[in-house]
Amino acid sequence: MPRTGPGRPRIRPAHVLGDKGYSSKAIRTWLRRRGIAHTIPERADQIRNRIRRGSHGGRPPAFNKQLYKQRNVIERCFNRLKQWRGIATRYDKTAESYQAAITLASLLMWA
Repeated sequence: MPRTGPGRPRIRPAHVLGDKGYSSKAIRTWLRRRGIAHTIPERADQIRNRIRRGSHGGRPPAFNKQLYKQRNVIERCFNRLKQWRGIATRYDKTAESYQAAITLASLLMWA
């Protein structure tokens, strides 16, 4: 992550938005240990298991619905970029040409 002022650049994000595929105790613990805030919805089976265990199941993880709705914008952007065959299959050999293809596709999409 680029840093605006002096000092070492950040290497951790401030907040992570994930889908239900990233909803596991191990991932949540890993993020918590590193001080990274996260908004990840629980899967239905995890909710059922927690309820089945009763008071031993623990509290449900914190979830901010308003913040999670912002994830939809990113998903739609990726969906539109993936409609470009060269970007979806990563035909470009170098990172520079791949980034140029993404920039070109973005300009054509939003222009």
